[in-house]
Amino acid sequence: MTSASSSKTDERFVASAMASFIQIGAFVLLLMLCYQIVAPFVHIVLWAIVIAVGLYPTHQALTTKLGGREKTSSVLLVLVGLLIVLAPVILTAESSIVAAQKFSTNVAAGTVNIPPPNDRVANWPVIGEPLYKFWSSAATSIQDTMNTYSDEIKRISHTLFGIAGGSILGALAFALSIIIAGVLMMHAESGHRTARNIAGNLMGEAPGERMTGLSIMTIRSIVKGVLGIAIIQAVGALVGLLVMDVPAAGLWALAVLVVAIVQLPPWIVLAPIAVWVFSVAEPVPATIFAVYMLIVSVADMVLKPMLLGRGVDTPMLVILIGAIGGAIAMGIIGLFLGAVILAVSYELFIAWLAPKESSTEA
Repeated sequence: MTSASSSKTDERFVASAMASFIQIGAFVLLLMLCYQIVAPFVHIVLWAIVIAVGLYPTHQALTTKLGGREKTSSVLLVLVGLLIVLAPVILTAESSIVAAQKFSTNVAAGTVNIPPPNDRVANWPVIGEPLYKFWSSAATSIQDTMNTYSDEIKRISHTLFGIAGGSILGALAFALSIIIAGVLMMHAESGHRTARNIAGNLMGEAPGERMTGLSIMTIRSIVKGVLGIAIIQAVGALVGLLVMDVPAAGLWALAVLVVAIVQLPPWIVLAPIAVWVFSVAEPVPATIFAVYMLIVSVADMVLKPMLLGRGVDTPMLVILIGAIGGAIAMGIIGLFLGAVILAVSYELFIAWLAPKESSTEA
């Protein structure tokens, strides 16, 4: 009897274990299928959450000025955001794609020609003649290098064309994120409550509350102090490039955006363009353009103390790694989202270590 009873118990255990295994397997499979369905939208929704958190104080202030009309405030912010994102794309998309396509075609045909500097450069005082010689020598060297490494240049040209097209898709993804962010801002209270409850269930009520607040503070600091300044500099540069009719203005503005996000000075991109403008334009507008681009390049020195100085002080190396890694992993949105995710993770990790350090010292 005992042996038979034990055998039945084992059979029931095996049957129960198999049923549990099948249920868990089915649940995991369902999760995998759901993730595959929503995966294309994950980055867009995450970026929408970041935008909503970053703009929520502005949304509150605007709602107050509009007499409590929360929906109107959200719609206005969405419209302004769409204008900021889509207007530069509409103005520069065609010229950027045409320039990238022309370069790709010329490389494939072996007909790329690096033009020498304008003769007027040689007449500049003091630096004119040496600059003319250096420019001519550099153009010849670049031409020889491109002929020598034509196959590699072809691959780079295809990548350049992909970037031009990808920037348009990225702008559309940005636009969708802005629309979603507008909806999220109208439900900010419930969203904050949900995030706080999740954090509280994971790490306790008090630590969860603290970590939620730190995450919000970090997102707003990075959005205003890094991404916001980079966008201001890129848009400012784009205005000047369009006024001077610089070829592929959209691609150059995108380069300024990338350089500014990874915390490098925008003059790396803008200084050679200013020199080129001097060689093709009249001295007065070229000088105004150069001064304007200098102001754009150093604008972060004025804006960062006002914006980034409020709240947390995330190391620039963390933002640099996040921006570059995010761009590699997620494309143009990752350039922004990667910096925010890594900055928030860094601040949460430091905050998580702090109590242990203090308790150890005690």
